[in-house]
Order: sequence, then structure tokens, then C-alpha cells
Amino acid sequence: MPRAPRGDPGPRVDDVARMRRRYGAVVVRRLRRWTPSGRWFVGVVRLFMTSAAALAVSLWLLPGEQIGNDALAVLSVAALVLAVGALLRPFLTQLAVFTGPLGLLLVGLLADSVILGIALAVLPGVDPFGVSEIVLAAWGAVVVAAVLNWFFDSSSDEAFFNQVLGRALRRGRGSDVRGPGLVIVQLDGVGVDTLRHAVTAGSAPTIGRWLRSGGHRLRTWHTGVPATTPAGQAALLHGDTHHVPAFRWFDKERGRTVVSSRPDDVALVQQRISDGRGLLADGGVSISNQYSGDAPVRLLTMSAARVPRDRGAAAFMATSAGFARSLVLMVGQMITEVHQARRQRRRDVVPRVARGGNFVLLRGLTTVVLRDLNVALVAEHMAIGAPVIFVDFVDFDEVAHHAGPARPESLRAIEGLDRVLEFFAEVAEDTGRDYEIAVVSDHGQSQGPTFRQLSGATLAEVVDALAALPARAAHHDDRPAETWGPANVLTEAAPGASRLIGAATRTVAVGSGGSGSPEEPEPDESDPLVVMASGSLAQVYLRDVPGVASRELIDERYPMLVTGLVRHPHIGLVLTRTAEGRLRVDGADGWRSLDAAGGVVDGEGTDPLLDYGPFAAGDVLDAAGRAHAGDLIVMGRYDARLDEVVAFEELVGSHGGLGGGQTEAMLVHPADWDVPETALDGRAVHEVLVGRLHQLGLRTEDRRE
Repeated sequence: MPRAPRGDPGPRVDDVARMRRRYGAVVVRRLRRWTPSGRWFVGVVRLFMTSAAALAVSLWLLPGEQIGNDALAVLSVAALVLAVGALLRPFLTQLAVFTGPLGLLLVGLLADSVILGIALAVLPGVDPFGVSEIVLAAWGAVVVAAVLNWFFDSSSDEAFFNQVLGRALRRGRGSDVRGPGLVIVQLDGVGVDTLRHAVTAGSAPTIGRWLRSGGHRLRTWHTGVPATTPAGQAALLHGDTHHVPAFRWFDKERGRTVVSSRPDDVALVQQRISDGRGLLADGGVSISNQYSGDAPVRLLTMSAARVPRDRGAAAFMATSAGFARSLVLMVGQMITEVHQARRQRRRDVVPRVARGGNFVLLRGLTTVVLRDLNVALVAEHMAIGAPVIFVDFVDFDEVAHHAGPARPESLRAIEGLDRVLEFFAEVAEDTGRDYEIAVVSDHGQSQGPTFRQLSGATLAEVVDALAALPARAAHHDDRPAETWGPANVLTEAAPGASRLIGAATRTVAVGSGGSGSPEEPEPDESDPLVVMASGSLAQVYLRDVPGVASRELIDERYPMLVTGLVRHPHIGLVLTRTAEGRLRVDGADGWRSLDAAGGVVDGEGTDPLLDYGPFAAGDVLDAAGRAHAGDLIVMGRYDARLDEVVAFEELVGSHGGLGGGQTEAMLVHPADWDVPETALDGRAVHEVLVGRLHQLGLRTEDRRE
């Protein structure tokens, strides 16, 4: 046989044969492992009846009578669809693993159509269907099945959880891994008081049972400033409390902004905070986090953004209760969001923010599709025996930012996450490892109006006016950037998804009068002042001053800037550093100068930190001492009477600075853990988690690389 020319791969016969052999082996293994049970029988009957009803409705809606009105014919199609699916889905799963992001997307969109098409083709007496009719019938059946499952289960998640659990049990039979394990679930933005309220209100029955039984304990840990996800996860996953000054900041050395919703920027921070011995360094799995914790397996992790190509993600895309169902429920979540936003407007609920535009799409994407994918990935890695898993669920944080952390829809988000915890406990009972489950948050949230609503201008516009500078639109963007983080992970990992999400976002945004661009604008290079807002925290930089500009230099250049900010009715604190290296804290009714230990060196009037709790002095010192902290650090006003904080972004639920519950995160841990009774901060929680891994024998001796 002549050889193929250089550069021409030639025929792929070997690859095709290898794939066929692999598929055959998968089918044989499934048949060998199959054992009938009562639960299996009930599940099959339930699945068959749901599929039959869904197909009947879907086919009835199509024009023509290819099958007719014969109920037996519809039942035959449903039975054949289940049989074909049982044989074909393992192959589709393998195909999705081999073909990467594009294959994942195609399998997710077309798996049910392919299975239905094959079933109709082999069933005798059925008139031919066109491709478009098959696709419409398959997706119609998915929609009807989702509605039926919701109706009979009072939850749209039960069928999905059952399917994921069944797959985890099958995967677990092939794993010989034994011993202890640890699953750490981060409920993004759920503060300790919010969790207590959810437990007493019945929105978190699983956590409530754990706490009331004495099996788990609830502890508060203090985030300090900044109270943000990147800072919280830097502490939890890497023990770092120095390199992250906010959610977004300006890097003077590089002359550019750093934003924690951009994967490239997060990867840069990851390099700074990692010493090779993060929380997950010894065989751990990082799922949907900002940073990796030095995990060998990094899935949907911002600092290493790529679409997961493991079997958990592939199975999620290929199964009938996976990706297709999630897309249907995503649309339902978007409709729910439009209704809830309209209800807030009609009832004149305040404070509130606009909830249209990008957020409608992103709420559905993050609280349905991303959540379901996270669940599938965690269950998969529990089944194969990963020693430690850390996963972040953003559902509550996403909704609370726009609805408010104390609002009913935010508590409903916690209810869904509580069901996820119950499901993980069910998976843990049937896997080889004896998994412990801990729940943690990265920060809380504080509710309140926005600076623009109260002042009629952004903070950047106020700074320009006080500094007598012309307005510069480049840095006046106060749209929330945090919302885009999970979507950016997916779009960075899959360029095709980027175009899809971008186009959909522009369509939604334009239709509602919002902005369709998720890009973070860079400040104008000619602008001497750079203002970066992160929730209720803002950093102001003198661009041309290396290092930290002193208070004296700021007053010399812009005599009205600090004074004007301090006197502003919607600003609570302004931090600057003096030429002597002391931190000056200014409030509306007084100021204090603090030494490095937090002692008061000088001051006048009322202590500006009086309403911010016993840790406030340490918090502001830590904030000012972080790398790339602003020359001025500004925090929104805190109203202790209403427990409300002013946000510099258009968010009704915010975090970043001081005041309210934003700095009070939570830790729910098994009661037999060795946890200090003293006050906890992020580094202390990191040490608790690392210590527990040592006790379980899941961590080697720490080595600093």
C-alpha cells in the first residue's frame, strides 16, 4: 500500500475500529453490571410513562399523521426510544469526550433527536419523518417531560438527580477506592445570618437537620476587606490574604486594570498566590472556582478556563435529563426572572435595581445550566473516588445581587442549593469513599440602594468633579462585572459558545434597553485618576504616582478630593496613607490616624469606625496593606438603623466593604472537626480544612515550592 503524503493523515480506519471496540466494551460492561431491583423497576416504569406522554403530546402537535392516533404505536415508539437510548447514550458520551467542546455542544443539542430518529426508522409501519420534524418532536418531548417531572415531583430537579445518582452508582461499582474523603461546597454569598434565617424559615431543611441533630456545627468567619469572592477564595484555597485588594483594581506596574471576571486576569493572580501546596494539591478536584487550590483536576475553574472533557460532563450532555432539560428550565428561569422583576416594580419594592438586559439570560445560565453541570461533575468525581472536591455554586449570589439578599427569590435559591446538598449526601452513602461534607461561603451580602440612585451620578463622575477634571466615559462604567464571571469561563473555554452567548446577550439586552457588552473598558491613558468600583468598595488611583500616593500629595494635587468625598452624604469611609506611613480613616463626623498595630495615634470628632464592629480597625489596615490597593479606598455609607449599605455598582445586594452582613461568612462543618473556638478569618478556615485533610490521611506533608 502506498504511504500517505506528508501532512495527510490518511484513512482513520484504525481509529474507527478502536472506537467501535470501545463502544462494544461499554455495552458489555453495562449488561454485566445490570442487576434488577425495585427502585430500578419503578424508575423504568416512571421513565416509560413520562416518555410516552411526552412523545404523544409532541407528535400530536406536529402536522400530519405519520403515526396516527394509535396509542399502542406511541407506546411502541416510547419503548423503542428507551431501548435505543440505553444502548446509544454510552457511545454518545464517549463521542462527546473525544470531540471536545464542539462535540459536547452537538451531543447536548442533538442526542435526543438522534435517538428518536433511529427509533422511528426501525419501527415498522411508521411513515418517514423529515429531519426538522424529528428535531422538533424530540425537543417538544423534552419540554413536555420537564413539565411532567416538575408536576409529579413538585421539583424539576428530581428526575435529573435520580439519573445522575444512577450513573454515580454504576461508576462507583467500577472503583476500588476506599477510605475517607471530603466534599467542600461553597454557597457563594450566603452570609451566616442569611443561612440562619433560611434554616428557621424552612428554606434549608437539609442543613437544618444536620445542625439540629448535632452532626454539624455552624460557625461564623470574618472576611475582612475586601469581602469578595476572589479574596475569599484566595484565602480558603491558598491561604493568601495579600494579593487581592478588590474584585477589580488597577495594576500601576502593568498600567492596566485587573478584573476577576476575566479568565486571563484570574490566571495572573493565580500565579501570584500559588505556592504549589494549595488546599487541593494532593489529588483534589476544583469545580467552578476562581482559583484552583493547586488541584490536579480543574473543571470550569476561572484561572484555567476550559470546557471539561471528562465523562461527567459528557454524560450530562448526552442524557435525557441533562443538558436538554437544563436548557428548557433555563428558559423557565428567565421567564420567572422577568415576572419577579415586574412584581417588584408593581409593588414599588425599594431598594431595587433594573433586572432586565444581560441578567435575564445570565440568571438562567448560571442558576440552571451551570448548577446542573456542577452537580454532574461533583457526583462523577465522588463516584470515582476523588479525595477532596471543592465546588462553588453561585445561585444565591447571582439572584441576591439583583433582587436583594433578604428577598423571597433569594431564599428560593438557597432552597435549591439545600436540595443539592441532600443529593450529595445521598451520593456519599453509595460511593466507595466515606465522604464528609462541609459547607462554606466566601462572603455575605448587604442590601441597600446604589450610589447612582441616591446621587444621580457614579462615583467616578463625583471624583472627576471634585478633582476639577473633565468627565471621561472610559472609566464611568458601574455595571456589575461579577455577574459575568461564570459565563466568561464557558466562553473562554469554547469559542463557539462565546459567539452564541454573546449574540443571545445582545438580543436580550437590546430588547430591554440594556447594554449588551460584557467587556470591561480600560481607563483612558490620559486620565490622571482611575476609579475602580467593586460593590460597596472602590479604589481610586493616581496613575502617574508609583507605589502609594500619600495623603499629603493627594491634598496638594486635588485639594477638594478627599474633603469632598468625606462630606458626601452617601460615602461612609475614606482611607488614605500619610507620609509617615500611618493609615488615616476619615468619616463624616471625624477621623482617626492608626499605627501598624491598629492603635489610635491621632484624631478628631467621632470615631468613623464606631458602627463597623470590633474588627473594623484591623479590616481597614489589612485593606490598605494589600498589594495594588488604591491610593484612596472608599466605602459606601452604612445605615445601621436599616442595616443597609450603599453600593457603587448597580446592585441592590452588594459586598466588598464594611457594614452589615457582607463580611460575615459561614462554615458548616462536621461536629467532630478540630475547629478553634476563637474568631475565625479566611486563613484560619484554610488551616482548619488543611488540618482535616491531614487527619483523614488525604494530605502529604506540606512542602513549599
